[in-house]
Amino acid sequence: MNDCLFCSIVSGEIPASVRAETENVLAFDDVNPVAPTHVLVIPKRHIESAAQIERADDELLGELFGVAAGIGMEINGGWRLVSNVGENAGQSVFHLHFHVLGGRTMNWPPG
Repeated sequence: MNDCLFCSIVSGEIPASVRAETENVLAFDDVNPVAPTHVLVIPKRHIESAAQIERADDELLGELFGVAAGIGMEINGGWRLVSNVGENAGQSVFHLHFHVLGGRTMNWPPG
């Protein structure tokens, strides 16, 4: 997808501070963090949001969650995993991504 920010990061066109990478998944620091640890975990293949995930993506989802959990386990005191779906939920980049947040107390309910 030519105009997708995250696809440009995957292709190397836009630099990112990479935290983890597998064949299908990339994790990098958010440029506008809302917590001391704020890492984005994305599939390298363009999927617009969690609403477009299909059964064929089961293995990819396992890989995404595995990378996210690996990053989360490095955070002392717990962590939160978030995926916004749609504009009204706060999704601003329409490429599936998970926010791994930690390093501070999280409030509930969020937002």
